[in-house]
Amino acid sequence: MTKYSKSTMLPRKVKANLQTMGEQIKLARKRRGISLAMMADRAQCSQLTVMRAEQGLPTVSIGVYARILFGLGLADDLLLIAQKDEVGNAITNARIIQKNQRKEDDYNVFD
Repeated sequence: MTKYSKSTMLPRKVKANLQTMGEQIKLARKRRGISLAMMADRAQCSQLTVMRAEQGLPTVSIGVYARILFGLGLADDLLLIAQKDEVGNAITNARIIQKNQRKEDDYNVFD
């Protein structure tokens, strides 16, 4: 039986998203004509680490991904993480509506 660390046991969706992210990074690097060695130099890490990031391995730190994106001229893509928080916005909107309804009920004490 193989032992797994907590960092490698991920929900399928998360694992698939990391792999997709890695593939997108690899494509961006190749479109720019940047070699693995150049990318590693730009990201201040080893070529093996860049390869692992491009595979979407969960053991690669967010700092490495940030340096790779910076090296690709895509540093602002980090700002897209959790930008579309539809669930959070829905929760906030529901709370605002409830708060406003309570205020209206307080004003309508004599109705």
